[in-house]
Amino acid sequence: MEHSSIVEFYKGRSVFITGATGFMGKVLVEKLLRSCPGIERIYLLMRPSKGQSVEYRLQELINNQIFDEVRRQQPNVMTKVTAVKGDVTFTGYGLSPSDLRLLTENVSVVFNSAATIKFDEELKAALEMNVKGPMQLLEICRQMKRLEAFVHVSTAFNNLDREEMREEVYHSKINPVKLIELLDCLEESVVKNIAKELLGKCPNTYTYTKALAEQLLEQQCGSVPLTIVRPSIVTAALKEPIPGWVDNMNGATGTIAAVGKGFFRVMKINADLVSDIIPVDYPINLMIAAAWHTATRRPNNVTVYSCTTGHQNPLTWGLLQRWSLDSWLKFPTKDMMWYPSAYFTINDLWLKVNEAVFHTIPAHLFDLYSSMTGKRARWVRLYAKANKAFSCLEFFTTHQWRFISNNPIRLLNEMSAEDRKTFYIDVREIEWQSYFETFILGARRFVLKDDPSTLPLARSNLQRLYTIRLLLRLIFFSCSLLAVRSLRNFGRSAFLKS
Repeated sequence: MEHSSIVEFYKGRSVFITGATGFMGKVLVEKLLRSCPGIERIYLLMRPSKGQSVEYRLQELINNQIFDEVRRQQPNVMTKVTAVKGDVTFTGYGLSPSDLRLLTENVSVVFNSAATIKFDEELKAALEMNVKGPMQLLEICRQMKRLEAFVHVSTAFNNLDREEMREEVYHSKINPVKLIELLDCLEESVVKNIAKELLGKCPNTYTYTKALAEQLLEQQCGSVPLTIVRPSIVTAALKEPIPGWVDNMNGATGTIAAVGKGFFRVMKINADLVSDIIPVDYPINLMIAAAWHTATRRPNNVTVYSCTTGHQNPLTWGLLQRWSLDSWLKFPTKDMMWYPSAYFTINDLWLKVNEAVFHTIPAHLFDLYSSMTGKRARWVRLYAKANKAFSCLEFFTTHQWRFISNNPIRLLNEMSAEDRKTFYIDVREIEWQSYFETFILGARRFVLKDDPSTLPLARSNLQRLYTIRLLLRLIFFSCSLLAVRSLRNFGRSAFLKS
C-alpha cells in the first residue's frame, strides 16, 4: 500500500478549503502543512470581517500558535497558504474572475467546512450558509479541471427522527429544491412563523439544514467525486496540533469550562446516555484520508463516513461528568467562583429547585453585593445567558442515537501502516479517562488562559474553597438539626399543654 500513501498523494497537489478560520478549519490547514510537506498550495476562502481585510485575517490566521511547530520544521511553509476573497452567501462565492480561474485550473481537492453552527439561527440565514453555500461550491467544483475529491463536512446529528443512523444519505418526503424555492419567495416573518412546522422533529435549524444539504449534494453532484464526513460533538485535540488544543467556548467545551470555574453546577442531562464526543484531530485525519481514498479508488456512489465514538468506543455522560470533574480537581483553574461540581438530572422540577439554589439565588446575592460596593451587577445576566446557551443542548443531552460507524474502519484497513500512524482515525484506541486530563489541561491553557505556572496557586485556591464548602455544610446541617429539635420541642410542648 506504500505506493498509494496519503502523503504521496498530496505531493504536488493543491487544495481549496472553506471555513478555514473555524476550529476544525485551522486544524485541517495545520495538519496538511505538517504531515503533507509536498503539498503544492492551500487556497483558503476568506471574507472581510468586522473591518478587517482578507490580508489581515490571513496574517492573523498564520500567526496562530498552532502553526508554531510546523513553522519550526519548515520555515517557509506558510508561503504555501493563499487567501481567496469570497463569501459563501454570494452567488459564485463572490469570486473575482481571476480567483475563479486560479481555483479551477489548480485545485485537486476541496474541503467544505464552512457553516453556521448556531442552533438558534433563523431558518433563512441557516439555509443560505448550510444549504445554498455547499450548492454554490458544487457548481465551482464542476468547473475544476483537476478535481479528484470534494469532501463535505456535515454532522452526525441530522435525521434525528431515527434512533439509528447508517452511513447513507437519507431523503425526506419534501423536495428540497422546491422547498428552497418556496422559502425564497416568502418574507422573513412568514418563514419564522412556519419554521417550527417545517423542522418537525429536528431540534434546530442547524441539524435541519445540514440534512437538506446532504440530500441536495448527493442528488446533484453528478460526476463530481463527492464524499461526506459526519462528525459528532467535536472537542479538544487528543494529540495534534497540540494536545488539548481548543480555541472556543462552544458546546461541550464551554459547559465543561464553566463547571471548572465553579460557575455552572446544575444541568439537564441523562447520565446513562452515550455522549458521543470526538477529539478534533480524528475528523480532520478522516477528511484527509477520505479525500485520498475518493481520488484513488473512485467509488461509484457517494461515501458517507460517520466520525463518531458511540458505536465503537462509547462514553456515557455520567463518565464524562466523573472524569472531567476528577481532572478539574487535579488541574484546577486559578480563578474559581466556587468549588467545581456538576449535578445531572432529567427531572424538571428537581432541576428548577437546584438551579434556584445553586445558580439563581447566588447570582442575585452576588449582584446585590456588587451594587452595594459600587461594582457593576452582572451575575444574573451571565447566568441567564449561560442557561439559554445550555438549553439549546438539552435535546442532545436527554436523547440518544446510534451512529453506525463502519466506513472509517474499512478505510483504516486500506491505509498503509505508516498512514494509519500519521492519519490516525481509529476511535477504538481513545482512552477516555486519560483524554479528559488532556482536555482539561487544554481548556485551562487555551480557553481560560491559565499559564501552567499558576497550578500551585490554583490548587491553593481549590483547597480554600473546599474548606469553605465544608464549613458552610457544617453550618447548614447544624442549623437544620437545631431547627428539627426546636420543632420537636415545640410539638411536644403543644401536646403536653393540650
